[in-house]
Parts: sequence; structure tokens; C-alpha cells
Amino acid sequence: MTSITQSDVDIDTLIPEQILKNIETIAEHQEQYQARSTKAQRSLEKIVSVFGTAEFLYFQIVFFLVWEFCGYLVEMHILPANFPEFSLREQWLDLASLLISTGVLVYENRQEKLNEDRTQLMLQLNLITEQKIAKLISLVEELRIDLPNVKNRNDEEAELMKQATDPQVILEVIQKISEPSPTTDLEE
Repeated sequence: MTSITQSDVDIDTLIPEQILKNIETIAEHQEQYQARSTKAQRSLEKIVSVFGTAEFLYFQIVFFLVWEFCGYLVEMHILPANFPEFSLREQWLDLASLLISTGVLVYENRQEKLNEDRTQLMLQLNLITEQKIAKLISLVEELRIDLPNVKNRNDEEAELMKQATDPQVILEVIQKISEPSPTTDLEE
């Protein structure tokens, strides 16, 4: 079994135009969400995101090992006696708590990324399924009209259902609904 890489086939030939449109709509929504956040929020998110990385966990381990080694050098009178003291023998429980907390945060960040990817995939599948169903309804309605032995009738529900949902319109409605009204802000 061979794998297809992006260099082998152009992405536009692999992904239908409607899916690309859906992806662009979702990306625009995420950009708008980021644009609405304040500079302080974005700065805080960047700082906090560093603490949940494996690199930060490794940095902590190396930092405390070096600090412990420096304590050993103080005992050997190689470093000055006023060097800040850290004793792994005395503070091991605090250090273990810090490392476990960081490890859990790294794991949770990784799981969150996996869940986010899974949610994006499910959203794309739901959008394309809805669009395919709308197309099928449209084709069945055309077939019903074209068949001479089928009674021709007006089905308003089928007319509505054969129109594919535009994800951009849905996002705009969700944003309008989720925005607090000026009267509720004044009441609080």
C-alpha cells in the first residue's frame, strides 16, 4: 500500500471544492475569534501555552538537576557558600508535585489537540453529509417531476431541504445569538 503525499497529488484534486469552502469558513471563524480577543488575552495564552509543552518539562528536569549539582559544588567549596540552596533530598516532594503537574498539563494539551482535530473532522463530515443529502433530495425531486407515472405535487418541505446549508450563514447566526445584548450588560 502506497501513501499519497502532497507532492504527488495537488490538494485541490483530492478535496472537493465544497469541503475547501467549509474549511475556509471555519478558518475565518477562528480568525475572527482571535481578532476579538484582547492583546492581553493573546499574550497570556502564549505564555501559558509554553508551560504545557514537553520541552518545558525537560527544561525543569535539567534545571533542577543542574541546581542540585551546583549544591554539590558548594559542598565541595568550588562555588561560593552564598549560592542559592536547593536540596533534592529535602524538597523532593515539591519537585515531584511540580513535575507531575507539568506532565499532566502536557498530556492534557496533547489530548485537547487530538480532540480538536477529531471535532474538526466530525464537523467536516457532518457538513459534507448535509450537503450530499441536500443534493440527493434535489435529484429525487427532479426525478419525481420527470417521471410521468408519479403524481406531480408541490412539496414545500422538500424544496427547503434540497438547499444546502451555508456554514458561513450558520456561524453568523450563532455569533449574533451568542453576543450579549446591550440591555443585559446594563442590568448586571
